[in-house]
Amino acid sequence: MTKTFKVFNEDKGQRLDVFLLSKFPEFSRSHIKNMIEKGKVSVDGKLIQKAGTCLKAGEEIDVEELEIEKISTKAEDIEFEIVYQDKDLAVINKPQGLVVHPCSSTKSGTLVNGLLFRIKDLSGINGSFRPGIVHRLDKDTSGLLVVAKNDFAHINLAEQIKSKTCHRNYLAILEGNLKDDEGEIKTFLKRDPKDRKKISVQESGRIAITDFRVLKRFEKCCLVEFSLQTGRTHQIRVHTKFLNHPIVGDKLYGKEVKGLKGQLLHAYKLSFLHPRTSQRMTFEVPLPQYFQDYMKKQKEI
Repeated sequence: MTKTFKVFNEDKGQRLDVFLLSKFPEFSRSHIKNMIEKGKVSVDGKLIQKAGTCLKAGEEIDVEELEIEKISTKAEDIEFEIVYQDKDLAVINKPQGLVVHPCSSTKSGTLVNGLLFRIKDLSGINGSFRPGIVHRLDKDTSGLLVVAKNDFAHINLAEQIKSKTCHRNYLAILEGNLKDDEGEIKTFLKRDPKDRKKISVQESGRIAITDFRVLKRFEKCCLVEFSLQTGRTHQIRVHTKFLNHPIVGDKLYGKEVKGLKGQLLHAYKLSFLHPRTSQRMTFEVPLPQYFQDYMKKQKEI
């Protein structure tokens, strides 16, 4: 089986192995490099065996089915809250620190491993490494996500995210205080060429739009609600960094905070149309205790 990908303007100039790593996050970079060198990849019909080949906009990349790395997709008893479930879907409250699916850096102990232990059926559209996963949250972002139990539900929910009938709302504590009480952040985002773990604001990137509203102001930080108009990787984290008010505890885009394991970002609200009934379903979960404890220590203004 061959998979085909098109190189868009925001991807031009990117290395072939880096581009494919974004398409196959379950594989390590060295594994993809090895597959390229084995002749598994062609660009515009021409066999390419150099991982560092720079891509041009408009090119088509054909990838033969990649050999599987030894990553666990076995069922594991992992703690997380199932907020709701029926025959088509489940709504999960993911705790901070839990990776959503296996990848090269985390081969087991993920939400997917836990889902396989607790839920009998999951959609197979994303293959054996990401069964049921319609959208993701970063490892250290807590909160709600919806999981599909069959392909019918998966296709419908994915389309809702694309068409914006699925709404996701987040709460975060930012360093310092935003100037405006509410507003829209609109930039173009792309993987950082100097650090592939990061996303940065670049004119050649993909459009990213985030709405924000300040709920509480403290002397040294503020509590802000965010809603997404687009769903780019690390979008809220990059946008708050762009405003020079990164999320408290964000070790990648801000600074590490003693006593916190990661950023204070929580997906507290999720709303979508049920794939089978078209009924609007809305779920909310409270802030984690460590998030509340941090706020209690702050002096409100």
